Amino acid sequence: MADALSSFSGWLWGNLLYLLLGGGAFFAVFSRFFPFRYLGHGLSLLFGKHQEKNAPGEVSHFRALCSALSGTVGMGNVAGVAVAITQGGPGALFWMWVCALLGMATKFYTCSLAVMYRGKDENGVEQGGPMYFIREGLGEKWKPLAVFFAACGMFGCLPLLQSNQLTQIVRSMFFEPQGWFVGSESTEQTGNALFGLLLAILVGVVVVGGIRRIGSVAARLVPGMIVLYAGVSLWILLLNAERILPAFAVILSDAFSGRAMAGGALGMVIVTGVRRAAFSNEAGMGTEAMAHGAAKTKEPIREGLVAMWGPVIDTLLMCTLTGLVLLVTDSWQSGQKDGVLLTTSAFETALPGTGPYLLLIAVLFLSFSSMIGFSYYVVKCGCFLFGQKARLPVLGFYLLTIIISSMVKMGDVINFLDIAFGLMAIPTILSSILLASRVNRAAQEYFARLR
Repeated sequence: MADALSSFSGWLWGNLLYLLLGGGAFFAVFSRFFPFRYLGHGLSLLFGKHQEKNAPGEVSHFRALCSALSGTVGMGNVAGVAVAITQGGPGALFWMWVCALLGMATKFYTCSLAVMYRGKDENGVEQGGPMYFIREGLGEKWKPLAVFFAACGMFGCLPLLQSNQLTQIVRSMFFEPQGWFVGSESTEQTGNALFGLLLAILVGVVVVGGIRRIGSVAARLVPGMIVLYAGVSLWILLLNAERILPAFAVILSDAFSGRAMAGGALGMVIVTGVRRAAFSNEAGMGTEAMAHGAAKTKEPIREGLVAMWGPVIDTLLMCTLTGLVLLVTDSWQSGQKDGVLLTTSAFETALPGTGPYLLLIAVLFLSFSSMIGFSYYVVKCGCFLFGQKARLPVLGFYLLTIIISSMVKMGDVINFLDIAFGLMAIPTILSSILLASRVNRAAQEYFARLR
């Protein structure tokens, strides 16, 4: 089963490479790069300028971005980058940058569409996301594509990686040194399950309040944890300042030589970078559109501009810092650890004693914010498929997977997520391309008003 999942995941992402990079390139060129010129305007919107009173939506621009970042800034930046460099070598980080830059253009379109074509649920509440802009923008005959997205989203947005990797780091740093839940496999699984249960309870307390409570909690957690993680990472880089330029040289040379670990093939380096970037910043996956579709605004283009800052923060900043820390400490060459444990080893090497605990604090809160953010996506997809009556059962299913994923092997988790997540990109990118001209018309009108 594991081999079959791995094979299909590799085949899927080998082909999705063209869709994600090609789609991002299409959006960038089709927009004539106009959105990139207005990034400063997007930043001013993010911090409260041009607020719209009585606009439809549920949360502010800032909280919408924090909700989106709560689902992206987390294990994808810590464990995901370690996985990318382990599987594809340092060159994979370069292709994460490329994917992030193109992903900014993709997010401009998908998140503008999420506001432009909001749909109403059975209670008359306006909702945003790919399933709604497919149905409302392309028409009812395209509804099967919307259903396909929602079905994939129910599984692709499960918090499997966050729960799994957070459990591993807690086991490594607390359970094993204290002699708790060690010995037989059943004893270890009991400890993992108990920690997973604790996580599920904490997440459940927050997510029952819906997007307003999720946005409120995310707006408090995410900025602080980004500052903490970035600050510690920058301190490690300052301690190893003489190794920073050589690290960039290795990234650039490996990106095109393909001499990396995974078979020495350039194609594998690119695929690995794109795959991990997609999991990290979610551009083109459709999740970003569900979060930004809840923003309080009548101007779709405004939310598209705000959403473009997601890949900047998530991939160009956070993932780059993780990658550089792994390279300057030489931890990536140990060959003994994978995922979050490899990043923990790098922090221990650079800051003996304190490093892993600072990382744990950041990872704990970032992973928690990711789990509450992902719950919104899973519930939203479930309610689109089965109606609002399914909200609590779907939420219960979501919380149950937190416990289950704390006990399974990481390889199976990664492959399952990659498949479900990858399939979400197909309806999102295709429908956004079909509706792109409508975004361009709205953008031309909006930018003309700014002049």
